[in-house]
Amino acid sequence: MQMANVSKRGSKTLHAEIAGAGFAGLTAAAALAQRGWSVRLHEKDEELRAFGAGIYLWHNGLRVLEAVGALEDVLNGSHTPPVYETWRHNKSVSRETFNGLPWRIMTRQHLHNALANRARAAGVEIRTKSEVVKADPSGKIELASGEVLEADLVVGADGVASKVRDSVGFEYDRWVSVDGLIRMLVPRKKKELGAGEWDNTIDMWHFWPRVQRILYSPCNDNELYLGFMAPAADPRGSRVPIDLEYWMELFPFLEPVLVEAAKKDTARYDRYQTNTLKEWTRGKVALIGDAAHAMCPALAQGAGCAMVNALSLAMELDEVADVEEALKSWEKRIRPITDRCQALSGEYAANRALSKGNQFTRQALEAARYDPTRRVFSW
Repeated sequence: MQMANVSKRGSKTLHAEIAGAGFAGLTAAAALAQRGWSVRLHEKDEELRAFGAGIYLWHNGLRVLEAVGALEDVLNGSHTPPVYETWRHNKSVSRETFNGLPWRIMTRQHLHNALANRARAAGVEIRTKSEVVKADPSGKIELASGEVLEADLVVGADGVASKVRDSVGFEYDRWVSVDGLIRMLVPRKKKELGAGEWDNTIDMWHFWPRVQRILYSPCNDNELYLGFMAPAADPRGSRVPIDLEYWMELFPFLEPVLVEAAKKDTARYDRYQTNTLKEWTRGKVALIGDAAHAMCPALAQGAGCAMVNALSLAMELDEVADVEEALKSWEKRIRPITDRCQALSGEYAANRALSKGNQFTRQALEAARYDPTRRVFSW
């Protein structure tokens, strides 16, 4: 990894205040600090931790990890399935390998730890129990404690309910789908599952006698990421803990892992949501991740796009002298890729298109194929 020169304007070292220590915030913090910025990262919770269960990263996200020096740590303890298989009513309808495009599945905590380690190593000041409740385009932020801080750059990476975004007054449209997902990690139980290709990702769909889907995703040798999809209007399908009898009826062959899943009472049911903003930047404020472009998980690109945009922001600020001009040129350069991914993800979710199989087309994989370090697409 090459380190850029110290980022200065005149004799002043540039300073960034970042709200939110998720994947987007940590990536931005590490990338800016590695380019000589003074960076302070605010996390409202008592400790740094990842919410959720498992996560997919593709070529774009893996290139970001390589750029910030976290790739080796992430590869050690994650998994690339031989095939992404789609089942419909327990019959295989497609087996996809994405033309050899690199992809990886891991626990969210595994990825979060690797990014947090890189941010600390780069010298980022991380404040926990520190919530940014207000921001101003001039570069000021206000904490829940009442403290006011000034910066050359404010990054809102504080999630779908972003206080940075809402306090500045960014306008956006929100769409919520009829379906939602319960995500959890359980033991693999590969031996207990018996004969089968249980190293694969298997996307299992049912439309009769009701709509239910299980996304089976091995993260490593010991942990399995399960996603239970059902309409929000289905009280038994959206219940937490999961209704074991209800899920066993359509997926009896998954009994060993479903029994483990039924023990999890801390999971939650989340509706798919898309937020589309008119702008991502204003003055010295930039939004990244779910604060800017929350998207449905159909193409598994929420984290990947967030990390790409965070790295791309640091790269743009390294190339364009004026911060506000850099933010504008960054959004103009990178946003179209995210917008197209977000729109197609929403369309896939609304139409339940992934159930047809063979849906990871060249168009659907556009964001996944992007290399932000070279600003080119693979194949």
